Amino acid sequence: MTATDVTPTAAGSGRNATERFAQKERSAGTVDHARVSAIATDAIAALHEVIRRHGVTYAEYDALKAWLIRVGEDGEWPLFLDVWIEHVVEEVAHADRKGAVGTIEGPYYIPGSPEFRGEATLPMRDGEKGTPLVFQGTVTDLDGTPLEDARVELWHADDDGYYSQFAPGIPEWNLRGTVVTGPDGRFAFHTIEPAPYQIPTDGSCGALIAAAGWHAWRPAHLHLKVSAPGKQLVTTQLYFAGGEHVRDDVAQAVKPELVLDPTPAASGQGREVTYDFALDPA
Repeated sequence: MTATDVTPTAAGSGRNATERFAQKERSAGTVDHARVSAIATDAIAALHEVIRRHGVTYAEYDALKAWLIRVGEDGEWPLFLDVWIEHVVEEVAHADRKGAVGTIEGPYYIPGSPEFRGEATLPMRDGEKGTPLVFQGTVTDLDGTPLEDARVELWHADDDGYYSQFAPGIPEWNLRGTVVTGPDGRFAFHTIEPAPYQIPTDGSCGALIAAAGWHAWRPAHLHLKVSAPGKQLVTTQLYFAGGEHVRDDVAQAVKPELVLDPTPAASGQGREVTYDFALDPA
C-alpha cells in the first residue's frame, strides 16, 4: 500500500469522486423516446409548479441560472445528485425486494478490493485511529439457506471521515476489503468504527447548503455490496444507533432496518455487531 503526504480535505474527496464517476462505464442502451419525453415533461412541469407556488422572482431566477452554471464548473453534479436525488431512485428501483434492504451507493466505491475467505482484518495503517469493530453475519437466500461463495464488499471512512483513494495521505486499500463466504454463508470483518463527515462545502453544493441554512453532515456508516450467484446484488449502508445525524442525514439515506446496535466485543476490545443479509433471486 502506498500513500502521499498531503493533508486530505473534504473538497478534495469530492473532486476525486467526480473524476471517478467520469471514468465509470455506463451502458449505452437504446433510447426510449416516449419514456424520456414523459419523464422530462413531468420534471419540467413540477418545476413550473414550484415557481408558481413560491412566486419566484427574476432575481431568484437569475441566481438559479448562475448556480446551475457553477455546479457544472465545479464538477459537482455527481455530488448534488448523490446527496439529494439518489435515495429516491434507489427506493423506486428496489421497491419489490423482499430480502436485504438497500440504500444509496454514494461516490466512494472502488471495485477490486483485497479478497479474503470467511474472515478478514481490513487493511489499515499501523495504529489506525478509531474504536475496534467486529462486523459479522450470514448471507442466505430468502428461505434462510446459507449461500456459499457470496461476496461481501465493505468500505468506509476512517476516524477522520476520509476514504482511501479519494483523499491523499491514505494507503490505497485502507479500510476496504471483500470476504467470500464458505458453505455456512458466514462472514466477519475486523475493522474500526468510521466517523461522521461533512460533504464538501466549498463549492456550489456548499453554497446551496449555506443559503438554505442546512447542515452538511452524514452519519457514520459502513458501505456494503453483497452478491451471490443467481441472486440480486444489494448495495447498502449501515449506521450506528445513537450516532450523530442518524436522524437528519443530509443524504436522507438512513432507513430503520439499516441501523446497527453494537455491543461490547467478547474480546474486551471495542465493539461487535451481527447483521445478516437475505438475497432475492436474480
